[in-house]
Amino acid sequence: MADLSQLVKAYDVRGVVPDQWDETTAELFGAAFVRVTGASAIVVGHDMRPSSPGLARAFSQGAAGQGADVTGIGLCSTDQLYFASGKLDLPGAMFTASHNPARYNGIKMCRAGASPVGQETGLADIRALVERWLDAGGAPSGDKPQGTVTERDMLEDYAAHLRSLVDLTGIRRLKAVVDAGNGMGGHTVPTVLAGLPIDLVPMYFELDGTFPNHEANPLDPKNIVDLRHEVLRAGADIGLAFDGDADRCFVVDERGEPVPPSAITALVAARELAKAPGSTVIHNLITSRAVPEVIKESGGAPVRTRVGHSFIKQEMARTGAIFGGEHSAHYYFRDFWNADTGMLAALHVLAALGGQDGTLSQLVAHYDRYPSSGEINSTVEDQFNRTNAVKAAFAGREGVTMDDLDGLTVTGVNWWFNLRPSNTEPLLRLNVEACDKETVERVRDEVLAIVRAEGETSSPA
Repeated sequence: MADLSQLVKAYDVRGVVPDQWDETTAELFGAAFVRVTGASAIVVGHDMRPSSPGLARAFSQGAAGQGADVTGIGLCSTDQLYFASGKLDLPGAMFTASHNPARYNGIKMCRAGASPVGQETGLADIRALVERWLDAGGAPSGDKPQGTVTERDMLEDYAAHLRSLVDLTGIRRLKAVVDAGNGMGGHTVPTVLAGLPIDLVPMYFELDGTFPNHEANPLDPKNIVDLRHEVLRAGADIGLAFDGDADRCFVVDERGEPVPPSAITALVAARELAKAPGSTVIHNLITSRAVPEVIKESGGAPVRTRVGHSFIKQEMARTGAIFGGEHSAHYYFRDFWNADTGMLAALHVLAALGGQDGTLSQLVAHYDRYPSSGEINSTVEDQFNRTNAVKAAFAGREGVTMDDLDGLTVTGVNWWFNLRPSNTEPLLRLNVEACDKETVERVRDEVLAIVRAEGETSSPA
């Protein structure tokens, strides 16, 4: 029987199929989702993993058994599912495990209008029902007539909506290499970019949930090596890499050099603020300090949040923010029901690049202002005491301030760092930024010496 303590995470369901869960469990999740949301109709989509169609079908059957009418949109990216939830004003469920290996699968759930479902917004209640029904040997019959399950293709509608938000018709012709990593970008990108002045060079567009070429996680440098080489070989203007469910997008410039997601956040923020001056823009606390600087320079109001999509989306809703960005290449848009869509961010970058004559590296130089360490993970026995040791070492220094919005953030005159505990692993995550590379290295080494004292070990980011 499924161990839901291992399966149900903070914001989604995720585990190994069939070892940790299977179609029987998925059917119970479908029934519980309808019970908790009270939905009379839902929308369901899935990625290209071998187990995804069966799991989505079972979930749909469970939902229909509780009286909900199910619209299945079939193969889709996660942001395409969010589009369907927003456009149809229905709760939704997406079957994907993003960039995890092929044997994993999961469910990302949302309420109508793509409003996220997490532990405090229904996921804990869904888990409790599934656990009860697992013990009882199945879900009870619903008190409503059996719902229907119908299929609907929404890819063209999704593409049209994105193109309505960013005008690329007048840009100069660009050559773009896109690495879909055998994930859902191979399904969505050709339709979204169809008819635009873009010469597309596709890489790994074949849908294959076994990921035969590389992991579909573009934040890991080893997974964009092929893209960087192809950009140079093709003489392309830009390279784009999507993760497995294509909700994140990573950018490479014409030199094959990675563009930090913070620089993309700042660039897109400036473009969105040009449309709605004075608006609020959300950024998490480990994005570059260039992000709030650009927001202010563009006439906007920056709001700093904890790391994590639930916090970004909460602040988006609370403040009416026009845009939000994270260091992890998640980008959130008010015009997209406050949901994250890497595809829309990519269209903004293409529009900005094609709307002027310079190279991408020249364009983003204005937004990529400070050297940084990247995220460095350290495996520690006691996250709390190691963090307090760092705090004590920097306390009382002239010009130094601290806050604990998310982990420990320490800010000096021309540098800052954040040290955050992982919620799922015995790790401390360090990010350092400063005015120059030497200061980054000095602060990084000082913090790591404390964190890794007494025989503590390290692991790559």
